[in-house]
Amino acid sequence: MTVPQPAPAPTPPLRTPAAVAVVVALAVALFSLSTVETLPVGLLPVIAGDLDVSRSAVGLLVTGYGLVVAVASVPLTHLVRRVPRRALLIVLLSVFVAANLVSAATPGYWVLLAARIAVALTHAVFWSIVAATAAGLFMPEVRGKVVAGLFSGLSLAAVVGVPAGTWLGQQAGWRIPFTVMSAFGLLALVTVTALLPPMAPGGGHASVGAEPSVRRFAVLMVTTALVIWGVFSGYTYITAFLTDVAGFRQSAVVPVLLASGVAGIVGTYAAGALVDGRPRHTMALAVALLAAVMWGLYLSGGARPAAVCLVALLGFSMAAMTTALQSRILQVAPGSTEIASAVGSAVFNVGIAGGSFTGGLLLPTGAGVRGAVLVGGVLATGALVVLLCEPWAARREPVREDLPEKASAV
Repeated sequence: MTVPQPAPAPTPPLRTPAAVAVVVALAVALFSLSTVETLPVGLLPVIAGDLDVSRSAVGLLVTGYGLVVAVASVPLTHLVRRVPRRALLIVLLSVFVAANLVSAATPGYWVLLAARIAVALTHAVFWSIVAATAAGLFMPEVRGKVVAGLFSGLSLAAVVGVPAGTWLGQQAGWRIPFTVMSAFGLLALVTVTALLPPMAPGGGHASVGAEPSVRRFAVLMVTTALVIWGVFSGYTYITAFLTDVAGFRQSAVVPVLLASGVAGIVGTYAAGALVDGRPRHTMALAVALLAAVMWGLYLSGGARPAAVCLVALLGFSMAAMTTALQSRILQVAPGSTEIASAVGSAVFNVGIAGGSFTGGLLLPTGAGVRGAVLVGGVLATGALVVLLCEPWAARREPVREDLPEKASAV
């Protein structure tokens, strides 16, 4: 016999301007986190020269960051599952601010690496809880639009944060961008502290899946692993593709990537407009677009106009897929949406690392970067097939009425 559990404590309502301000603050925090994650890539030679280390050592600052997020997301999110969300966000943002100040003031490489690990641990938990926290401030019917607004911070990091941070670091020293990102984190911290009401762990409609399903969630994770692994097999080396295959000059690569980033912002909001009404179809459309882009690059990416259009469409569909994925996780999570988001984050980062590794193996072979793009097309197509099988996979799944109540025990 199942003993009924008390319903999660409701989140105190916010007036709409305050709720919007909190979502904007959380988007700013995501912007800062995402910028800091990849900032060493653009500043690699500057950091290496200043700290007197190899470029591969600086590369570890990014690779190690991703591995920490992938490994730590689920266990850390489970560990803090009973901590009130407002208090947890305050701690996470405080650590982010402090760790970036340490990065900016570091006397040597090992202190910088330790600070990066601290930021990565913050990232692991923040990513897992931020969507459910933001969505819980609004009605369930607008979850997708809230997630799109939140994830605009990710798109802006690619379009503005990393390029501007790289330029600023090259002009004023690599430590300055980390200080600026710390200031953005402080702005988010002050806003969250002032406006976000106390939130009980597991409280609010967004703390559990709206339509919990173990099998649908499993299909979603397999889809995510395949499509991200595939896309990043080619996308990691997109600069080499544009120069070696499409024949662009090195100076022309930045405008092409900028166009991709701008298209990503459009993709984020396009998915946000569609996903509340058609969540599964929006996800399927985004994955289908990613598969089509990878095949298009392989078949016709040697033509410059086609390459420009396809890379822009890649940015659009990747942003749309990320937004649709998080919205879908909030819908089908088989228990806690925060644990489910942590699993999604881990799978996403594993896909990035695996794709980068696969492309790196192919790059020096006869297959080259076009071979990496071909692998991307095959894997993304496989992801679409898996996703389209979702209704069949979930058809006989038993309905468990106790899932919402057991969410915090996942």
